[in-house]
Amino acid sequence: MVKTVMISKRNYSATDHFLMGASRALETLFGCPHPGREYPGISRDNTNMSENEKRQSARYMRVNHVGEICAQALYQSQALTARDPSIRENMQDAADEEIDHLAWCEQRIEELGGRKSILNPLWYTGSFTIGVIAGVAGDKWNLGFVAETENQVVKHLDSHLGKLPTSDLRSREVIQKMKEDESRHEQQAKQAGAAELPAPAKALMKCASAIMTRTAHWV
Repeated sequence: MVKTVMISKRNYSATDHFLMGASRALETLFGCPHPGREYPGISRDNTNMSENEKRQSARYMRVNHVGEICAQALYQSQALTARDPSIRENMQDAADEEIDHLAWCEQRIEELGGRKSILNPLWYTGSFTIGVIAGVAGDKWNLGFVAETENQVVKHLDSHLGKLPTSDLRSREVIQKMKEDESRHEQQAKQAGAAELPAPAKALMKCASAIMTRTAHWV
């Protein structure tokens, strides 16, 4: 006779979630992210890339890396505040996928001889705070914030594809794959019941993103 063993899923306490979130924050800011998927930059670096072009590409990839730092903070804070367990799980899954982006950006920055933003702890803290506010407002607004964030990120990545040196094929491949993932996250949030954010909120998000982008380009 075969006995069926039922394994119950552990219910984490608020303290558990806090400690896991703190661990995730430290790993994001100071650890070495391990991607679950292969690096999408499969082309060889063009030998015609000048040092100036490499510096230019490294700055754009630093901005994208900051975006992924912010994404980790947003998804983690919104997962903590989500009321619906399925939404919380989807947020955590998206955060796991965004780790790939974080790792890919770091790898490309290293390949180009660049550096990460020294303000990453500030970006993470600010984004985490914004994510908590969106989450406390309710799940439909939580999802609406995710959808609008991803919509703006896709446009941002599109602009980088138009600005990168034409010889930088590897960065283009990384950004293109990131763009596909972000677009999918936007659609998933909408399908889960995201509310349409009011125009002032969208404008404020766009303004904050512009400040972050311009600062991270240089610092």
